[in-house]
Amino acid sequence: MHGEYKVHGGKLVVADLEVRDGRLSDVRISGDFFLEPPEALDDLRAALEGMDAALATAPTGAEAMVGAMRTALRPGAALIGFGVESVAIAVRRALGVAKGWRDFEWEILPGTPVAPAMHLALDDVLAREVAAGLRAPTLRFWEWERPAIIIGNFQSLKNEVDMEAAERLGVTVVRRVTGGGAMFVEPGTAITYSLYAPAELVDGQSFAESYAFLDAWVLKALNAMGVDAVYKPLNDIASSKGKIGGAAQKRYMGGTVLHHVTMAYDMDAEKMTQVLRIGREKISDKGIASAAKRVDPVRSQTGLDRAEVIRRMTDTFIDLHGGRIGALSADEIAAAETLAAGKFSDPEWLHHVP
Repeated sequence: MHGEYKVHGGKLVVADLEVRDGRLSDVRISGDFFLEPPEALDDLRAALEGMDAALATAPTGAEAMVGAMRTALRPGAALIGFGVESVAIAVRRALGVAKGWRDFEWEILPGTPVAPAMHLALDDVLAREVAAGLRAPTLRFWEWERPAIIIGNFQSLKNEVDMEAAERLGVTVVRRVTGGGAMFVEPGTAITYSLYAPAELVDGQSFAESYAFLDAWVLKALNAMGVDAVYKPLNDIASSKGKIGGAAQKRYMGGTVLHHVTMAYDMDAEKMTQVLRIGREKISDKGIASAAKRVDPVRSQTGLDRAEVIRRMTDTFIDLHGGRIGALSADEIAAAETLAAGKFSDPEWLHHVP
């Protein structure tokens, strides 16, 4: 059995092995990485040799292998251009295991305040970068530079937005590439994040199943903070006190899923109803009397500062799925700036569904 994994920005790791009597056998690890001392390669092989194949292929198999290799590595061993996580991924690929969160090395981008059009452009640029193998799978948090309405790709602008009220109140209106409903945000009032995930992660799942799957980690984070958050099909995060947020998705050619979510932290519901034309028909199936009651701020249920909520969400993601803090490259920023000034600031794009 043969498996390969190219570390993003690093080296190639190759695993060759057999399975005999239900256990890993003749394990060989190779690649163009650097390792000091060279004898540490024997430590990695010894940690995996004889491991129960059922354990290695289980959903927690990557963690089991990582733990075994870390324990076996001699003091002072230096793995350069790869890590024990990379070896575990290559081994699981050799075993033909369906990809899980831990089979990828995630990068996490903290939020930086930018214009609404820039956020939409970054989503498009980063999704395509992941599809092309130029960027590791990524979780990006957003920070809003100004008040905005972000409408879904297929929504009618005039049906959803009171443009006169938006202009009067200084609210920028933009249209995103994903479907779903309109969002109203202001700096410090919402928590928005995007996942740029390999399509392999949701292989075999329906759209509905993938929504729940990709948001499971944030439900755990919210639950740990005291929010009784649950998934509500098709794309809502809700609680007994009302809707918290909504998700939207787009599948890119090349194999990337863009999945982004906006949750209310401390939203001005009165201003929202001034700029959004939320009709009775839209809320008739929500069991509520007014649109304002649909917004259930995370702040009221956690009592935590917004930055602390995001920090705990980040910690939960890393605990469950791994990841490291990263940054946008200069090329990514430049590409997004061009796209933001073009497509996402173009009146024709905004009005393509009048």
